Amino acid sequence: MDEATASLDIENETLIQAALSRLIKDKTVLVIAHRMRTVSGADKVIVLSGGIIAEQGNPDELMKTGKIYPHMVKLQMMSQDWGI
Repeated sequence: MDEATASLDIENETLIQAALSRLIKDKTVLVIAHRMRTVSGADKVIVLSGGIIAEQGNPDELMKTGKIYPHMVKLQMMSQDWGI
């Protein structure tokens, strides 16, 4: 899901993500993503590490109880402000 928006600016990415959210409402969708923003609205997130399930739960639960998921969110938040 997030590869399709990887080269977009944040405003257009947000618009596309909102449109996709409307399209998938009330449907079961499997999303494979490396951007935490892409899965922030998911009912359930499964974090893989070394090919096995390391954590699972909804994003709020994982932010409180997870180790890998909150670390990835923190790193991605930090990188948003990077510049050259």
